[in-house]
Amino acid sequence: MTTRSERPISRWRSEANRNWVFFRQWLRSPLKTASVVPSSPRLGRAMAEALPLGVRRVVELGAGTGAITRALIRYKVQPENLLVLELNADLCRDLRVDFPDSQVVCGDARELPALLSATPGFEDAKTDAVVSSLGFLSMPPPLIEEIIAASFRCLPPNGVFVQFTYGPKCPVRSSLLRRLGLRAERVDFTLLNLPPASVYVLRRGMHRGSLPERAAA
Repeated sequence: MTTRSERPISRWRSEANRNWVFFRQWLRSPLKTASVVPSSPRLGRAMAEALPLGVRRVVELGAGTGAITRALIRYKVQPENLLVLELNADLCRDLRVDFPDSQVVCGDARELPALLSATPGFEDAKTDAVVSSLGFLSMPPPLIEEIIAASFRCLPPNGVFVQFTYGPKCPVRSSLLRRLGLRAERVDFTLLNLPPASVYVLRRGMHRGSLPERAAA
């Protein structure tokens, strides 16, 4: 898939400057930013290739400077079928410039069903897959539970939640997976990333959990 729909990035939005923007955001809020530099193209491709064949509408959580976004559009998703969610208002503004053909929303991933229903093309509050670059390793478990539960309320029975992590194991605790009726599979390990990263795919298991409307804090 070509990148014809992605606006050419201006000189100040070169890779070096995107790294600086990302690093500056990390300095402001290190617990909310997964890394000091954006994800590598190799990791972006691994995230895109973890999506099943035939996916159409995709939601990306925590897009940052758009490193994963570019790979999703390049390898798997038509830009008009991609909703990009970012909590940071400054990054969100830049994402709207770089990806004018995608829906870029500034909001909280815990509110995903409501955000989807208010977005053209996603009014049914449904998506085929969710791709997450959120820093689960620095988040408290109740927050992770709320985000995952909200995401799976928007997914079909065979829908997937794709997450990368810099840790040695799945960033979602096994107890949480069991409670929500989910299973996790590591599908890729990217050594050529700073730091190296693993890609996990979360799916509903044989026995589905309740996926609560709002996880208990």
